Amino acid sequence: MPFANFKFPQAAMNKAQKEELVHRTTAMLAEYFGEGAKAHTMVLIEEVPDGGYARSDEVFIIPEAYRARD
Repeated sequence: MPFANFKFPQAAMNKAQKEELVHRTTAMLAEYFGEGAKAHTMVLIEEVPDGGYARSDEVFIIPEAYRARD
């Protein structure tokens, strides 16, 4: 079973963007493993809350301008 795991800052993607990511990832994995893999492909999108990760030794909080709007 192909499995893809994405981690993004919370509110970085809206529902439509997540759905597109799932469809495109599933299609890409089907290209590698064959159409039969589609039914068994799992795509997990995890949203990491603000303050739950760091970059360059600095706790990251997504700026309001980059938050997704549904």
